[in-house]
Amino acid sequence: MQYLCVFCGSRSGIHQEYSTIAQQLGHILVQNGFGLVYGGGNIGLMGILASTVLGAGGKVIGIIPRQLADKEILHTQLTTTHIVESMHERKALMAELSSGFITLPGGFGTLEECCEMLTWAQLTIHEKPCGILNSLGFFDGFLGFLDHQVNQGFVTPDNRALLLEAADPETLLTLMKPQLNLRPSPRVNLG
Repeated sequence: MQYLCVFCGSRSGIHQEYSTIAQQLGHILVQNGFGLVYGGGNIGLMGILASTVLGAGGKVIGIIPRQLADKEILHTQLTTTHIVESMHERKALMAELSSGFITLPGGFGTLEECCEMLTWAQLTIHEKPCGILNSLGFFDGFLGFLDHQVNQGFVTPDNRALLLEAADPETLLTLMKPQLNLRPSPRVNLG
């Protein structure tokens, strides 16, 4: 089974649409035979997404640093849970276990995780698709800034194209599917 890693908020945001899009993504992952890798929490969009996948009969791997297990309220019903010692170890294990990455709305951590996986793709540390789910135009400013980086000569158009984007989960997964069967990336060093 292939797993997709989803980065998303430990809060739900002010619009119900954010929760709805997390639920839609969860159902679409299961319908397409994908498992979920995510941050392991039971709150916010993280909890909604994981509970939706589990409720639809899917498999969920949660990866959470020990220091966040209480703060993000560890989801206790997951298929597999990894409690790790650091955020670096969390992201490395997420990358190792996943065939691709999807970013939903969230805060600083969500954006940082998205950018790190995108950077790893740029550096060919992995060759896995990176997608962003731009629900309600949440990422319009960020995507505009990426275009500004291209216009100012700091990011090449080819590297900008590494981040796939769509407003709905089904379209995003359709964009990502052609890249999901690439050879596995080398094991990420967790040390």
